[in-house]
Amino acid sequence: MALITTVEDLRVLAKKRVPRMFYDYADAGSWTESTYRANEADFASIKFRQRVAVNLENRSLRSTMVGQEVAMPVALAPTGLTGMQRADGEILAARAAEKFGVPFTLSTMSICSIEDVAAHTSKPFWFQLYVMKDRPFVERLIERARAAQCSALVLTLDLQVLGQRHKDLRNGMTAPPKMTLANILNLMTRPRWCMGMLGTRRHGFGNIVGHASDVSDMSSLSAWTSQQFDPALSWADVEWIKRRWGGKLIIKGIMDPEDAQLAADSGADALIVSNHGGRQLDGAQSSIAALPAIVDAVGARIEVHMDGGVRSGQDVIRALALGAKGVYIGRPFLYGLGAMGEEGVGKCLDIIRNELDLTMAFCGLRDVRDVSARILLAGSSGVC
Repeated sequence: MALITTVEDLRVLAKKRVPRMFYDYADAGSWTESTYRANEADFASIKFRQRVAVNLENRSLRSTMVGQEVAMPVALAPTGLTGMQRADGEILAARAAEKFGVPFTLSTMSICSIEDVAAHTSKPFWFQLYVMKDRPFVERLIERARAAQCSALVLTLDLQVLGQRHKDLRNGMTAPPKMTLANILNLMTRPRWCMGMLGTRRHGFGNIVGHASDVSDMSSLSAWTSQQFDPALSWADVEWIKRRWGGKLIIKGIMDPEDAQLAADSGADALIVSNHGGRQLDGAQSSIAALPAIVDAVGARIEVHMDGGVRSGQDVIRALALGAKGVYIGRPFLYGLGAMGEEGVGKCLDIIRNELDLTMAFCGLRDVRDVSARILLAGSSGVC
C-alpha cells in the first residue's frame, strides 16, 4: 500500500474499497454540487502570514469545546450510514476519536445504535438529533442518549426537507444494498467490505428499527423516514428539546446571522455554521464564507463552531482564525474509515493534527488558543 500522507490519499483508497453507492453517499452534494465544491474551494483563497525567528518550543493544540477538554479543537461530525462505509463503522470511529482525545458525534441515522457505541467505548460521546414528527420517539431518543451518558446533544435544524442528491437516486441507495445485478457486480470488487459485513449483525438503522412505532424491519423503515422529517420544525421545538435534554446543547445548520441570533437567544451552548456538507440547499454560500458574519453577530454570546469542506489541518486553522472555536470533520474521517477502518480514522486525525501544528508554528504561534485573524494575510480572501 502506498504511503498515506494526506486526507486525499485516504479518499483515493476509500474509493477503491467502499461500494460505489456508499462512497457516493458520503462524497456527494445536492443538485449541481456547487455548494459542495465551494465548501472546499473557498478555503484555498485564505492565505497565511508566515513569521520567523519566534520561539516555537512547547507548542500546544489543546483546547475546549463546550467546556470539554479536547486534544485539538476538532470533532468528528455526525454522519449517516457510517456503518456502511465499514462494518461497525460508528463503533470504530468512536473508539479512534476516544483514543485521540476528540469528540465523536453519533448520528440519529447511524447503523450502530446509541447503546452499541456506548457498550464499546469508555468515555462519553455526543449524540446528534433529528426532530421527527413522532415526538414520543424523539423523547425516547433523548432519554436513550441521556442513559448512555452522552455529554452533548447536537440538534440539526437544516433537514426539515431532504435535498435531492442525484447520485443516491441513480445508485438506488439503500442500507443494506438491494441485490440488483449492478450492485452485485460492484460488491464483487469489494471483498474486504463484504467480509466485514458478513461478520457483523449491524446492517440497518440501529437507532430506529425496533424503537420507532411501526418500524420493525428495513422494509418498513423507508416509508417511515420519508414521512417523518418535520417541515413544521420551529424554535419552540428547540426550546422544548433543550428542556427535555437538560445538558449541553449544540445547534447545527446555521448559515445566516439572523438565525444565529435566534440560536443564541435559545440558550444553546454552541452553534455550528454548516450547510450540511453541501447536501441540502445547492447554491448556498460555503460554510467558511458564512462564518465571519456569524462570529461578528453572536460570537460574544455563544460558542461558534463550523463544518463543511475541511480537508486538512490548514483548513482547521483558517476556520479558527476567522473566529470558530471548534471545527468538525465528516468526509475526511469517513475516507479514513472506508480506507483502513479504525486505524484509518486515527490516521486522518494524525494528519490533521500534524498539519495544524506545523501551520501554527509557521505563523509564529505556540498555542492554538492564540490563533486569530492576525495570522491571515489581509485582503487575500473575500471571506476574511
